[in-house]
Amino acid sequence: MSSTLARRDGLRAATMISPAYIWLTVAVFLPLAAMLFFSFLSEAPFGDREWFVTAANYMEFFEKGFYLKLLVRSLTLGLVVTGFCILIGFPCAFVLAKTIKGRWREALFLLVILPFWSNSLVRIFSWAIVLRGNGVIDSVLDLILPFEVSVNLMFSYPAIVIGLVHSYLPYVILTSYLALQAIDDNLIDAARSMGAPRRMILWRIIIPLALPGLIAGAVLIFVPVVGSFMEPRILGGRSGTFFGTVIEDQFVAVFNWPLGAALSFILLGVVLLILAVSSPVLRRAQ
Repeated sequence: MSSTLARRDGLRAATMISPAYIWLTVAVFLPLAAMLFFSFLSEAPFGDREWFVTAANYMEFFEKGFYLKLLVRSLTLGLVVTGFCILIGFPCAFVLAKTIKGRWREALFLLVILPFWSNSLVRIFSWAIVLRGNGVIDSVLDLILPFEVSVNLMFSYPAIVIGLVHSYLPYVILTSYLALQAIDDNLIDAARSMGAPRRMILWRIIIPLALPGLIAGAVLIFVPVVGSFMEPRILGGRSGTFFGTVIEDQFVAVFNWPLGAALSFILLGVVLLILAVSSPVLRRAQ
């Protein structure tokens, strides 16, 4: 009897989770398998082109230092954007979780998730209007300051960072908010009643308990930023050449799909390696 019930429960659980696994197979694993196959081809297998299996696409990455420099530059950009998102987003999440109540919290939450309701291209071109010369910033400064100021951040590294931080900041706010909401206020009140200063409460209680949310937000930001190409392309101009833009060029402009696939897998492997190496350190920190 118990074995029959166990089989029924197992069959019911398999039926419930099978759509998720089917979706993962169709939407994730099959495209990755096709991309892996393309990365070992000499030519894209379209039309009458002759192709053969080769590892030359991966060897080109190691032979040309240009790709390695762009990869390091993209990883640095990911760290910079993630750092700014944490510095800005964690205090915002703390205020939402522990300070503001009622309708004000709902209004601020609406402002946090507002970027998700707009198209990414609309957000990027909006920043282009704000950051360009004689744009919104210049107009506001001319109204405030008695002298003329020209601020033109377009087609620069700061413009790329600003656009990416604006796009991915809600991730760290939402994940940190969930972690901070789980912290019992009695712990903070007990620390205050024992004379602990605010800095000690922050570093010894709040940040350690909220660290899982911070880590989740950092991963959600770092991984897509490393391979981003729209913000660097539009806001960076000539200075917006990164590993993601080179991959896009291989697929769209040059039509060298095998090289683009190989570079994509190299980027995926480097990101997974970074996450694997840092996971023990993050666990120890928790």
